Amino acid sequence: MDKKTSRQKRAAKTRLVIRSIGTDRLSVHRTPNHIYAQITTADGSRVLASASTLQSEIRTTIEGHTGNVNAAKAVGGFIARRALENGINKVAFDRSGFKYHGRIKALADAAREAGLEF
Repeated sequence: MDKKTSRQKRAAKTRLVIRSIGTDRLSVHRTPNHIYAQITTADGSRVLASASTLQSEIRTTIEGHTGNVNAAKAVGGFIARRALENGINKVAFDRSGFKYHGRIKALADAAREAGLEF
C-alpha cells in the first residue's frame, strides 16, 4: 500500500466516525502549493463555508508563498469567521488522513483562536 492509499484509508475511517456523530465537518486538504478548507454538513451533501489560499481575500494577507504555515493560519482564521457568520460554532475536524502537525495544526489552531469549537 502506498502513501496516498494509506492516507485515503485513514480519511475514510475518520469520516465514518464523524458521520455517525452527526455534526458539521471542517475538512482540510493540502497540496505543496495551497491549502483548502470546507465546512460541510455531517453527511457531506452540502458545503456551508469554504476558504483556500486561491481566494483573493486571503492571498492579499499572505506574504510570500501560499504553501506555508502562515498561509494555513490565514485560511484557518478566515474559515472560522465565515462559519461564525453563518451561525456555525461547533464542528468536527477532518484532517483528511494527514498528520496533525505543520500546516494542518496551524490551520486548526487559528480556527480555534477565531472562535470555532472542535
